[in-house]
Amino acid sequence: MTDSIPASAAPSGRRIVLYDTTLRDGAQMQGVDFSVLDKQVIAAELDRLGIDYVEGGWPGANPTDDAFFANKPALRHATLTAFGMTRRPGRSAANDPGLGAVLHAGTAAVCLVGKASHLAAEQALGITAAENLELIGDSLAAAARNGREVLFDAEHFFDGYKRNPKYALSCLRRAWREGASWLVLCDTNGGTLPEEISAIVRAVVAALPGASIGIHTHNDTETAVAGSLAAVAAGARMIQGTLNGLGERCGNANLISLIPTLMLKLGYHTGVSDEGLRRLTELSHKLDERLNRVPNRYAAYVGNNAFAHKAGLHAAAVARNSTTYEHIAPERVGNRRHIVVSNQAGRANLLNRLREMGIAVAADDPRLPVLLELLKRREFEGYAYDGAEASFALLARRTLEEMPEFYSVVSLHASEEQCRDEKGALVTLSRATVRLDVQGQARLAAAEHAGSFMALNMAFREALLPDFPVLQGMRLADYQVRVDARQEGARPLIRVVINSHDLDVPALGRWSTVGVSADLFDAAYGALNDAIIYRLFCALSEPCAEADAVWTMRPAALSGGINIGH
Repeated sequence: MTDSIPASAAPSGRRIVLYDTTLRDGAQMQGVDFSVLDKQVIAAELDRLGIDYVEGGWPGANPTDDAFFANKPALRHATLTAFGMTRRPGRSAANDPGLGAVLHAGTAAVCLVGKASHLAAEQALGITAAENLELIGDSLAAAARNGREVLFDAEHFFDGYKRNPKYALSCLRRAWREGASWLVLCDTNGGTLPEEISAIVRAVVAALPGASIGIHTHNDTETAVAGSLAAVAAGARMIQGTLNGLGERCGNANLISLIPTLMLKLGYHTGVSDEGLRRLTELSHKLDERLNRVPNRYAAYVGNNAFAHKAGLHAAAVARNSTTYEHIAPERVGNRRHIVVSNQAGRANLLNRLREMGIAVAADDPRLPVLLELLKRREFEGYAYDGAEASFALLARRTLEEMPEFYSVVSLHASEEQCRDEKGALVTLSRATVRLDVQGQARLAAAEHAGSFMALNMAFREALLPDFPVLQGMRLADYQVRVDARQEGARPLIRVVINSHDLDVPALGRWSTVGVSADLFDAAYGALNDAIIYRLFCALSEPCAEADAVWTMRPAALSGGINIGH
């Protein structure tokens, strides 16, 4: 391992030790189900980032964790850690199969959780407070005898301390006496506020001079990050947390936001380098991709909206001095500035956004007011371009410069019928037919699917792939429908937003398009058509030229004779 420090030295300096529990506590979140491969890949990414401890799971708890520890990834920086609990009542440490599985997982460190509340010991375990102390002592001593570094997670510590501080501290003292390298104070139910955490951690640090104190918070009061920072200010030198704040109930402390706050705001050192900081946005989004989730646009530091500027006054000020509306340079965490266009946009927003798109337009260009008015009118009609930047890019290019007409739609047809499947169940089957004109050549395709939108998508692909093979890797990533009832008694508008990506060209990232109509099928067509045209345009031009180099064959219809439209 590199850049590691002795645990006993941590509390005296500005070094914060980072302990990641994404693979164990993070897996408790509803909708999260890691495979063995997922765990191996995420552990390697955490190691590359510079995390000090990676908690791989709970040996003996489930087949996935057993398989992970049987095929442990080779980590260069991080200490792979197995999680478990103190021995069960009525068993010795040597004869407890759960504890044995943890101690024989083959990791350099183990983290054992034990009750630090007399109430929890009595009501959850059905034992006396004195018996609970023996569970803690026997288990940690057994782990130390096995040559493992042992960390102690003091479960229910804050609630226990508030009820009986003397007993809560006695649990910590027993664990420390038996060889615990870290005493981690757990706010297990997430109800302790930062001010309380600060006061209690200060009291623990004063009561146990020389002990290495850590913090483990949950986000039930939306203060997990604030509580962790309060604990650090009070003397804790280890933070346990997860990527993107994954965790049971409302989640755990989010390391993705804690790391840059510690390093850039508070001046602490961690195992994460400046290069690692620049990977935070990528890592956060990679985790969401692996979980098949849409990244949180509003996430601190790494969200698409974290450095987005919508009002014209803000955009103009940022262009002159970024610190007016940006607390850090977005590049420090691997993010970038977004100049968002909407009906609140001013000339400065448009100029900056067009510049980002590679369109050079003079500030006094007479086409700018035309585009601005068109944008405002379209948003009044129900379009939302601040969440569909690819559709805006097409709108701008059609208004301000020549735009290739890759194909034209001659007709669309959709139908639905209910029929019996092979099991005799009544199901709805959608059919879509598209008739296109591709550079004077007629193209006809039809497709069937359980949903009309996917049938339309499949029909477009079948019709266009022979002429545009660059569409082979294009996939739908997310599909959102919103009904906008603007006036009472009027027919509501339907807004469809599609997020697309390309499996063959990950560098393109995701692109979002929007369609609006009183008819769902028509709105879906508008968003899908924009998504396809944007992908084709990226294969030809800036700002997506990085994709162009990977094509071994250019689309047949793009080799010449393109009709130009506006």
